[in-house]
Amino acid sequence: MRTGGLHKFSLIDYPGKISAVVFTQGCNFRCPYCHNPGLVYPAMFSSPVPEQDVLSFLSRRKGLIDGVVITGGEPLLLQGLAEFIRAVKDMGFVVKLDTNGSRPAALEELLKARLPDYIAVDYKAPLRIYHRVAGTGVDTGAIISSVNAVTGSGIPYEIRTTLFSGLGREDISEMIMELQLMKTENYFLQAFKPYADCREDLAPLEVNAEHLYKSLCGFSRYGIRNISKEEQYHHVCHR
Repeated sequence: MRTGGLHKFSLIDYPGKISAVVFTQGCNFRCPYCHNPGLVYPAMFSSPVPEQDVLSFLSRRKGLIDGVVITGGEPLLLQGLAEFIRAVKDMGFVVKLDTNGSRPAALEELLKARLPDYIAVDYKAPLRIYHRVAGTGVDTGAIISSVNAVTGSGIPYEIRTTLFSGLGREDISEMIMELQLMKTENYFLQAFKPYADCREDLAPLEVNAEHLYKSLCGFSRYGIRNISKEEQYHHVCHR
């Protein structure tokens, strides 16, 4: 498996778990707000981290971390992903998989084998403009298939959307309706956080957090990430 990086310690990438984060190289999307262009564009790839080095590091972290997050890039593009997950789980770690949902057949194989312990699927935009946000042609039927596979798997999951200036408020409402039709129970929004060298036209989508929370209340688990504590407290006070 082609690994582009390893983050040795995280408290935020796996809900409720202390984790290490493994980054895979290569992605079939070109989302403008991507924080990891060095994992997306081949011309920017660094030398891969040998898989054995990653496994050796993890073997020394037994009892110190709970789990491993596999993210990208897009992990489901890679050969050897299932074998890597098995090796990690054999060490006693739980595994969270992040995916853009474009490879439902590969995803379903992992689900049938019960390899991921938690799955996060990025839902980029309303289906009618998915290609615009993904930056390339997209088979939206594949996205729907991936969401349905995850929500019906019985494995803990979340569907999530990054809120950036390329989306509008009506797009959020449309995504909520689409996901509810797919029987999604867990949906999280995350505010885009500008980073060094990102495009100047990119910014967080300006929204009313209270109104957003109200629109999400039809889901069993939901939330808005990367917002101020004051906005989160405001939500708690007005539920």
